[in-house]
Amino acid sequence: MDILAGVSSDWLKALTWITAVVAGVALLLWRTPRPDLAVLGAVGVFMAANVGAGIYVLNHLGDGRWGGDAQPKLSAPPLSDTPVVGNFLEPLEGMLGGVTDGVNEFVDFRSALPVALDFFAAAGWALALSLPVALVALAAAARAARRSRAEFTAYKTEVEQLRAELDQVKRHVGYPAGDII
Repeated sequence: MDILAGVSSDWLKALTWITAVVAGVALLLWRTPRPDLAVLGAVGVFMAANVGAGIYVLNHLGDGRWGGDAQPKLSAPPLSDTPVVGNFLEPLEGMLGGVTDGVNEFVDFRSALPVALDFFAAAGWALALSLPVALVALAAAARAARRSRAEFTAYKTEVEQLRAELDQVKRHVGYPAGDII
């Protein structure tokens, strides 16, 4: 069952954008809102959707949506209906049928290839865009890790100060230093 059978090439391009936007918004709303990771995920989904659309086009070469119907299909002449020598021409008719089928497949491939290459080119641009976006996300993650490390160090210092104060209070009250309250 082909769920994309009624989708034109323009709508297929629009679907790649729609899936990328929906994925970006979903990632933005899911868990912690990190715009850098949402953009990176949306670019990755856009890249994958374009590669999938290009493969879909190449798997459906004979489909008229890619422009293969612009040229009429070739057909081999019926040689077996020829009187007297028709039986002898059947192998030639089969060979001509194979040649015309090959030419028709080539025409379909020639018309579908530019459409598929458009999708593959968009995926390539998404890959090129994903590198700087990934660097921005990496820098944001490093900044967040540095901030959390600094907070941890501050908390650790505060806990050590509180323990020292508690030991001083224990000594002042008269508890032994090794007891834990």
